[in-house]
Amino acid sequence: MKSITPKIVPVCLLTALIIVGCSKDRSGGEKVSQNSAAPDNSAVNVRDRNDQTKTPGDQSENEADRTISQNIRKELSADDSLSTNGRNVKIITVDGKVTLRGPVKSDAEKASIAAKAQQVAGVKNVDNQLEITN
Repeated sequence: MKSITPKIVPVCLLTALIIVGCSKDRSGGEKVSQNSAAPDNSAVNVRDRNDQTKTPGDQSENEADRTISQNIRKELSADDSLSTNGRNVKIITVDGKVTLRGPVKSDAEKASIAAKAQQVAGVKNVDNQLEITN
């Protein structure tokens, strides 16, 4: 009777390595304590399901509205004084009416973004729904 041990050992070792490798924490070693709460966007998600709330899916596909949104994005991206969130707010344009949504760091940033949007050619009005976060 032949011994099958030499064939089984490499298979067992490979299986063990795969199991250990798949079970490792991939979060960079940072563990979330049970006392820390995860971010909760439930209220925002409920609000966004409302048909009255503009979302990026409402962006008009006509060329004039797309151009307005693109020009506002260029203005915001070029302004190094804005926070990362400020440069990445949602811009939704429908029939020349611009809706701004997303978090910003201050009242001043909120006002600055709205002013930049209002100055872009073709904008009829700006609905500033930006939210100040800490």
